[in-house]
Amino acid sequence: MSFSLQECLETRKTLFVPQSQGAVRSLIEMFEGFEEKRVEVTDVELFMRIGGSGPPLLLLHGYPQNHVMWHLVAPELSKNFTLVCPDMRGYGRSEKPPSVPGFSNYSKRQMALDMVELMTELGYQSFKVAGHDRGGRCAYRLALDHSDRIEKIVILDVIPTFEQLERLTAEGAYGGFHWYFMGQEPGFPEKMIGADPEFYLRYLCNKWAAAPNPFTPEAMAEYIRSFSDPDTIRATCDEYRNNPRTDHANDKADKDAGRRILCPTLILWGDAGRPHKRQGSLELWQEWSDNVQGHGMPCGHFLAEELPSETAAEMIAFLRD
Repeated sequence: MSFSLQECLETRKTLFVPQSQGAVRSLIEMFEGFEEKRVEVTDVELFMRIGGSGPPLLLLHGYPQNHVMWHLVAPELSKNFTLVCPDMRGYGRSEKPPSVPGFSNYSKRQMALDMVELMTELGYQSFKVAGHDRGGRCAYRLALDHSDRIEKIVILDVIPTFEQLERLTAEGAYGGFHWYFMGQEPGFPEKMIGADPEFYLRYLCNKWAAAPNPFTPEAMAEYIRSFSDPDTIRATCDEYRNNPRTDHANDKADKDAGRRILCPTLILWGDAGRPHKRQGSLELWQEWSDNVQGHGMPCGHFLAEELPSETAAEMIAFLRD
């Protein structure tokens, strides 16, 4: 299928529909009452915000976002929990370590270790975790590798990496094309994305949401700022390059050995999102977890921003002791 220049220009315009009007808040206003910190863990310095009161809840963002994705659910969650909202390595204002052979420094096992060390530095020996997208993969890796530290997990709109790769369908390949594009040799995806990072970012976000422009103007501005950094583009490509390498191998080793997620687990997904992510999600996670529940939500991929009130309520009901 080919497209005329006019059709391409019309497509581009639909990705830049003006969002709701009004004053754009600063990040400090978006996370009112939260403290900013930079914390050294393993080989990287992480940026994070912490705020609220109650037992600790670690919130892990997805791609192509950063910790700002939690800003609409944070006000309600912070009434019940002390929220720890980091930018994971390679994202946002956190450091982006250089590439290594095999890209193992961007594996979910390494990212999970980052989070354990972060929470230790903050004085938390056990804690709850909620993760969306890439953060959801880090959350279940935390539960598998550090079961003595994790009390409960919430996973938003992902299936295990091993299952996504092993159960690949034509529909899944189309919906998750970025896995295979960004996983190509270093330099190629970076060059393509870097030619117009804002367009690429908006294209993905609109493709995965139930309706165009799913984010607040201030959140979108932060995602564009962060994603326009060449180091962020390279680091996030490295993370996707690791998918079929260390992440797949670690998942396979756990499944082959019969290791399972022991803590209570809540799975939520968007019913209007990518079909290969929603169909059979709960049944699939039952193969990985001894204590799992979940259901779909009437939204796309970005639950915490498309349905913030409902998502926060589901999380609180499950996580609150």
